[in-house]
Amino acid sequence: MNMTTRYIDAAHARQWLQDGAEIALVDVREAGRYGEGHALLAVNIPYSRLELDIGTLIPRLATRIVLIAENDRLAERAALSLAQLGYSQVTALRGGVDAWDEPLFQGVNVPSKAFAEYVEHGFHTPDISAEELHRLQGQDANLILLDSRTVEEHRRFHVPGAIACPGSELVPRFADLVPDPETLVVISCAGRTRGVMGAQTLLSAGVPNRVVALRGGTQGWRLAGLALETGPARESAPASPASRLRAQPAARDLASRHGIPAIDARTLAAWQDDPSRTTYVFDVRTREEYAAGHHPGASFVQGVQLIQRLDEAAAVRGARLVLADDDGIRATLTAYWLKQLGWEVAVLARDAGTLVAEGERGHPAPARPALPAVEAVDPAAAAAAIQRGALLLDTSDSAGFLRAHPQGARWINRSRLDDDEARRAGHVIVTGDDAGVAHLVALDLREHARVSLLRGGLEAWRAAGLPVASAQALPPGVERIDFLAWLHDRHEGNAASSAAYLEWEAALPARIGAPTVAGIRLAVPDAGAA
Repeated sequence: MNMTTRYIDAAHARQWLQDGAEIALVDVREAGRYGEGHALLAVNIPYSRLELDIGTLIPRLATRIVLIAENDRLAERAALSLAQLGYSQVTALRGGVDAWDEPLFQGVNVPSKAFAEYVEHGFHTPDISAEELHRLQGQDANLILLDSRTVEEHRRFHVPGAIACPGSELVPRFADLVPDPETLVVISCAGRTRGVMGAQTLLSAGVPNRVVALRGGTQGWRLAGLALETGPARESAPASPASRLRAQPAARDLASRHGIPAIDARTLAAWQDDPSRTTYVFDVRTREEYAAGHHPGASFVQGVQLIQRLDEAAAVRGARLVLADDDGIRATLTAYWLKQLGWEVAVLARDAGTLVAEGERGHPAPARPALPAVEAVDPAAAAAAIQRGALLLDTSDSAGFLRAHPQGARWINRSRLDDDEARRAGHVIVTGDDAGVAHLVALDLREHARVSLLRGGLEAWRAAGLPVASAQALPPGVERIDFLAWLHDRHEGNAASSAAYLEWEAALPARIGAPTVAGIRLAVPDAGAA
């Protein structure tokens, strides 16, 4: 593998990141290791899932890719896997993550979270404390509290009185939700990012109301000694035609002032046929609207989440982003921020009726590569083989393995395979909660032993009446490299973790320095402008 892997140093990688051409800086460590410290602009595509996810995140085979791993051996394995898929410009950082000679960042979605902090500083986005909001609620003040997270997150927990309205829906639904210009509008999330972005989106759209972000979101609320609500609550309805009509001038104005182009399907097709560029297409509407009919090939990422988690959807810096909706409002408002995040963005608006009649429906599964066949055995045959000394490996994520796994199975991650153990066993049976991940492990091991996949996985094992076990922890010496332990309990009542997380978010600009280091180019308006 050494002969096929090309290496560069950190200085060379940084030059590539700054030259304006497309590049993907890919950290192939597992999520837990990545989240403990990674290069600022590195995206995480764990080696355990590499072939399964790379086609969606890096669709163009000629893209420059720089791999960051924990060691050269893992980098070589990842480079070989990509070469076998046809990727032609793959290099690796010599020495792995330890050789990256700039600060490493804990956490995930760091560029997006830093962006919100720069936005708050640059636009002077106002906020309100939990204590003050609670006092106003107790006085029945004229206010509305909107939770800008996804509806699913809102249902898990939220500040009392909050109405679910995902950030990309705030402007189109605003006239329906807030008919009185004297109403105080408070935007909440779970921390800082989406509250700040939601509040500033309304302010940039020129709504007449006073708008503030809830400082610290649900975590700030808990730190103030106040209780959250859980379970079903109020959810905002889709925007009425009248409310959309009220929102359109703001979207048109932002598009005009910030140079956000609108394209048609023919232009998009030409871009997608361009072999020299990567073009991502994201439908930023609601999940239900997307399922009813969307532009063929568009991926569903609700606008609020695209700003929050762009690095999980688009791995290639310098690529084009095309945002699709049915009237241009949500796509334009999302594009307004993504352009300031440093991306080339365009809007594709197609009539909802046309999308339903002619578009693609449902939620198509991401395309996965065809993998070489591996023999499969049913649970009874697997159990008999284990009695004869076969090794049973479970490739589920560690949380799933701890909840339930075939009795006698050992947890394994593809990044940490023990080839010698496989040789000693002679026969290895592989299972897991994602058949694709299990298949990749089987392929990696089959040059060292006979390898079989457990047909039907845990569900079939259980249905066959075979014993299932659970565990509180992995065995001593086995690291949960796929689990980010850093401040993981901040939403579970650990006040120290919540406080540390909010401090971490607020400190990101100081750690990064100039926003351009992260590719950010804020378009802060002149005094008096919207």
